[in-house]
Amino acid sequence: MLKYKNEFSIAAMCRVLVVSRSGFYDWLVKQDKPRLLKHRQQQIDAHIAHAFNADKGRSGAIRVMLALDKKGIHYNRKTVALSLQRQGLRAKAAGKFKATTQSKHNLPVADNLLKQDFTASQPNQKWAGDITYLWTNEGWYYLAVVIDLYSRKVIGWAMSERMTARLVCDALTMALFRRKHPKGVIVHTDRGSQYCSHDYQTLLRDHGLICSMSAKGCCYDNACSESFFHSLKVEAIHGERFETRVQMRDSVFEYIEVNYNRQLYTIIWIAKAHMNLNNKKWLNRVSNIAVLD
Repeated sequence: MLKYKNEFSIAAMCRVLVVSRSGFYDWLVKQDKPRLLKHRQQQIDAHIAHAFNADKGRSGAIRVMLALDKKGIHYNRKTVALSLQRQGLRAKAAGKFKATTQSKHNLPVADNLLKQDFTASQPNQKWAGDITYLWTNEGWYYLAVVIDLYSRKVIGWAMSERMTARLVCDALTMALFRRKHPKGVIVHTDRGSQYCSHDYQTLLRDHGLICSMSAKGCCYDNACSESFFHSLKVEAIHGERFETRVQMRDSVFEYIEVNYNRQLYTIIWIAKAHMNLNNKKWLNRVSNIAVLD
């Protein structure tokens, strides 16, 4: 029939062949369906690949789905996951990283007040700090952070070519400034010499902060800081080449201030869109976290 559609009307051909017009159009749609499905799949793959690459290959299915949703492009998680698999797109995997701080010293150490309890009922109740190292072609670059265990935000950070007490003091000073110098905060770190130093301990005492330290050689006692460093290295550092320390600092700044610290707004979106909205207590806590800083 399609061969003669320019010579005869569809209605006339349907009468001659004793076929209903609705039946003919149903058949026509079925003939065209594979092409339409292929076009739709290509469109989905293009959207998802663009979102994946825009985040430098850091995101899995859920984060790609949320990134697209913010742009008004709506796919469910299964559709996104299948598209990523079909295109061979996988989020960056972790490398192996070793500890940095030196705990073999004769300086005084503090008791472990947290005992692996990383929950907090309010902001500025418990902070955690740690140091990691990052490689550039100019040499090592050290990063110290302070994390609020209530919101899990990085509230203080500093970088230096040397792993000194000044590095951790600078990170803590930023946290104090951002949080308007709260008193009575438990600040938990490992037993590294930088955290046991006179300068760091004096800074804690002068601002009414309470020192807590992990057991010797137990990374689980500071798991939140370790988890942050893992995310940083997997999502922003691993697989990248940094010629200078300035490039590394720019990348760390972008990850902490632009990406990581803003993820809580995404958590709220997930809660409102996918969680039980009747759980008002949980939603209120998440909403309170978001308005910090």
